[in-house]
Amino acid sequence: MNTDSRNLSKPSSKQEDDDIDLMALLFAILRGWKVIVFFAVLGLIIGILYSRYVNPTFQSDALIQIEESSQGITALGSDISDLIGSEASKAQTEAELIRSRMILEPVVNLLHLRIRLSDPTIGYLDRIKSNVTSTQINTPEGVAIETENGQAFISQFNVSQAYLDKSFTLTRSATGFILSNGFDEFKGQFNQPHQFSGSNGKVQITVADLPVNAHPISIMKQSLQNTTNAINSALTVTEKGQQTGIIQLSMTGLRQQQVTLVLRHIVLSYVDQNQSRGSQETTKTIQFMETQIPTLKKKLEDSEKTFNKFREKSGTIDVGQEAGILLTENSQIDAQLNELKLKKADLTTYYTEDHPLVIQINEQLDVLNSRKQEIDNTIAGLPEVQREFLQLSEDTAINREIYLTLLKNYEQLKIVKAGQIGFARIIDLPISTFNTIAPKKLQIWVLATLLGAMLGAILALIKSLLRNVVKDPERIEAKTGVPVIATIPRSPILTRLNKKKSSSRRLLAYADNNSISYEAIKSLRTNLVFGMPSEGLGFQRAKVILITGESPGVGKSFISSNLTEVFTQLNKKTLIIDADMRLGQLHKVFNMDQANGLADYLSQSNDQFKKFDNPLIGMDNESGLIGSDISEFIYSTGIENMDFMPRGENPRNPASLLANGRFDHLMTELNLHYDYIIIDSPPVLAASDAMILAQHADKVLMVTRYEDSIEGQLVYAVNQMYKANIQVDGIILNDVQQGIMSKYSYHYSYTYGNNN
Repeated sequence: MNTDSRNLSKPSSKQEDDDIDLMALLFAILRGWKVIVFFAVLGLIIGILYSRYVNPTFQSDALIQIEESSQGITALGSDISDLIGSEASKAQTEAELIRSRMILEPVVNLLHLRIRLSDPTIGYLDRIKSNVTSTQINTPEGVAIETENGQAFISQFNVSQAYLDKSFTLTRSATGFILSNGFDEFKGQFNQPHQFSGSNGKVQITVADLPVNAHPISIMKQSLQNTTNAINSALTVTEKGQQTGIIQLSMTGLRQQQVTLVLRHIVLSYVDQNQSRGSQETTKTIQFMETQIPTLKKKLEDSEKTFNKFREKSGTIDVGQEAGILLTENSQIDAQLNELKLKKADLTTYYTEDHPLVIQINEQLDVLNSRKQEIDNTIAGLPEVQREFLQLSEDTAINREIYLTLLKNYEQLKIVKAGQIGFARIIDLPISTFNTIAPKKLQIWVLATLLGAMLGAILALIKSLLRNVVKDPERIEAKTGVPVIATIPRSPILTRLNKKKSSSRRLLAYADNNSISYEAIKSLRTNLVFGMPSEGLGFQRAKVILITGESPGVGKSFISSNLTEVFTQLNKKTLIIDADMRLGQLHKVFNMDQANGLADYLSQSNDQFKKFDNPLIGMDNESGLIGSDISEFIYSTGIENMDFMPRGENPRNPASLLANGRFDHLMTELNLHYDYIIIDSPPVLAASDAMILAQHADKVLMVTRYEDSIEGQLVYAVNQMYKANIQVDGIILNDVQQGIMSKYSYHYSYTYGNNN
């Protein structure tokens, strides 16, 4: 025993290594492989359940070509094209137009997409078991859904604003159906339109069929905005390539026929809107011409009638060359004025008077009117008869030219309208492929497994960081100030044997005497032999070694029993005492009973114990044997030179028994008859027995378990011994596991023996 506080080495518990050891982190993760495998398997199970829970998703595709401009008008000539102008459309603009309510609303109304049906009896487990659950199908006739008790078919369902996006329940009754929402309840008959008045407005419904056995059906009328948003979330409209003018439409859903039908009607709705939009300009021009043609015809007839009367009255007049030139020029100016007026009338249907094109035409009209005024002034200087002749003939020619031009353009536009097809062309309509695009089960399983493994690795790392276990001998020495005098590797053979209840011998000498574990125990013995204090004068005194630990389960009994056995090989008489009177298990190592041991000896009455006041009483000095009163508590183990004192029956106050002086008498007597006494004591943090027993020890050893003991607990246990003025002489790192995941291992498989 060494209790000189001046020689105590103060542990440098505050010394910390702040460097991050990446290899140590990797090993910490690998050591948690069981946690990683558990979470990986758990993730795989969740992935499998999820892939069965989610309904399969299908997809349909369609292609539309967007032409830069319509070719129907330009094919008839540049003149009529100039009257109408050109229209250009970009694919990106049209892609956004397809997603608008203008295109989607007709489809929503045609297929009753605002009516939502579902089966409330299908739960989470049902979806996992069946893998595929029935969903609604929309047709122009109504909405249907299949259940295990039959089909539900609704052909009409309209509600007031307050009932939108609110769920109702439909059930079959003896006479028809019952519609309820928890507050209102309406009754009706099949295949008959009904209008009900509820607390929040009116409800119109026509039910064609419902499942039997009162199977409920949930029904809801969605708002138009929510319905179009749902369609747009499933609809993808993109231009295929760059500047190709080809738009690809893709739509996903839970039922292939439903997806194909909805996408088909979206394509047709867009094409119809596109065609009507493309012919709108031509239609307006034709309507304008139809209003002008009768007026111009009447004006031409009047001018011809007046001119003919003048000719009948005045006869034929020879107009001079100058008058002819003026007449021709005036006619041309009138034709140009008429053409400009037509263009202006067409432009003003789209633009205001302030538009640059309208202003430009007004300027041209001003120039022509100015020239016409000059010609009129010149003609005014001609003789009266000639002037009147020229005036009447000019009016007739102008009216005829205007009428014929307008009539020609009118007929041409009618031909254009008949052949006008718009600038959108359907390339591919959607078809049903019945190929699921989701869930991709294999990808889900792999991803779920990887995520589970990652979560397990993170938890293993966090556990390793938070639960700072004993691993590095150098770190232990730095934190406790106590040298690690031995590292004992795990014995796989002994570990397997200890799991078998039928195994009788658990000492390394009998189970695994050719192992590095056994060699490590022998190395510990050598360290202790040379580290023991030299013997003084007087009576022979045994070398006492106390073996304890910071907490239960560190393997101190394993170290004590095997260390005692290797001491016997030195031809030294040894005794091992199980001083853990609470939970000692050494008697199982030697296949003995725990009764009649240390606790029983210390619990003797005072009268029985008086004869031990003199340690020589009861001793047979000639034979060197222990007196009969003590010998009845000590047993031979069957191993030469090795005796054993079990813990005895469970006492109520083990610490008090050790402190009442009787243990001192016991050690005084035993010291005379043994060379080595090894005491297996309770853990330091579990009981104070080790501090009492250490008063009789020459060496105090602390056992800790590799990658199991908590580093902080070990440091605290050593500090507790120091506070009691007890020096811990060494730490034994037990159960060191070798391998790639064990960074700190100082043993190699190097043994002598017969390998045959």
